Amino acid sequence: MKRHYRRYGIVLATGTAVIFLAAAFRPPHAARRNPTPYTLSYPAYFGNRINTTDDNPLTNEGVSLGRHLFYEKRLSANNSISCGSCHQQAHAFTDGRAFSPGFDGVFTKRSAMSLCNLLWVRHFFWDGRAASPEEQVVTPLTDAHEMGQSLDSSARKLRAIHSYAPLFTAAFGSDSITPDRIVRAIAQFERTLISAQSPYDRYIRGEYQPTVTEQRGLVLFYTNPDRNRGIRGAGCGNCHSGPKVFNETYHNNGLDSIPTDPGRADVTGMDYDRGRFRVVTLRNIALTAPYMHDGRFATLQAVIDHYSDHILPSLTLSPSLKDTANRPVNVQLTPEEKADLLAFLRMLTDSSFITDPRFSDPFADAGHHTKTDHHIISE
Repeated sequence: MKRHYRRYGIVLATGTAVIFLAAAFRPPHAARRNPTPYTLSYPAYFGNRINTTDDNPLTNEGVSLGRHLFYEKRLSANNSISCGSCHQQAHAFTDGRAFSPGFDGVFTKRSAMSLCNLLWVRHFFWDGRAASPEEQVVTPLTDAHEMGQSLDSSARKLRAIHSYAPLFTAAFGSDSITPDRIVRAIAQFERTLISAQSPYDRYIRGEYQPTVTEQRGLVLFYTNPDRNRGIRGAGCGNCHSGPKVFNETYHNNGLDSIPTDPGRADVTGMDYDRGRFRVVTLRNIALTAPYMHDGRFATLQAVIDHYSDHILPSLTLSPSLKDTANRPVNVQLTPEEKADLLAFLRMLTDSSFITDPRFSDPFADAGHHTKTDHHIISE
């Protein structure tokens, strides 16, 4: 921990944690390129246990390059899709589909996840197979049915787009365009996708008074039901805990008695993990339909109905969803309670996140590039 604090300067402002990320050691060309450390600003209640690396410190120049590459369609085999095709800002960086079509029209096996608050995520994808944004980035770029292109091919294409050279120089000290630099830049941009301005955040800060319905939904969300004591609750907070409303664990949430998707077991090889998937954040959940790893629920109402009434028995069902006799616990919410819970979930929508120009497509207004070059929007 002491080493971490030597490398990074940390300043706490009132109610907000601000971190200036710049590696203590810089290569000889650092003085020449003089990069600007990127300032990460987020609520102090999010915590400082963030997923960063000394090998890829955040800089304004690196994040800017990463933003362009995130929306760069030449990183796909037929120049038809980008990272932003499956992770659209208007949908809180999902795409509104159960499964996403790759460059060749073949659909992914699981639903595109929201790229929100990745700075606090330790395991990526529904099965948690990647340990960093850098590892996560490589998979969609190179998967045969997603973007379908080797990183070497992507680097060759970008070298033919002359306006990328100064961006790589600003971010990394030279105009060398390499696979590693492509990955590092996109990972830098993804780390900046922070959502923390929802009504729920304002409530935590004492700046927003929930409606009566929202307040009842909040209480239901975090209360564990106890029929013997007459306590009503939905128990959602067992998995979606804390102000970031996620708990980085894996659960079988009773979708199928016999799961057809191995889930976490694909990574661990353990039968116990069959049908278990990573618990994802509920922030902006009203914007990220359809829901679950396979997009089977079209609406939030259907999700609430599932947890209330339709949890199925399974050998690997989450302990929090079954009783001591291993039977599913369906909390059987009333229609009014379901409406209350839905109202609270909508409190998690951060409208600024889906309109923030720092995260938007830089090519949207100017049109995309020509065969050899494109216009780079100035920052």
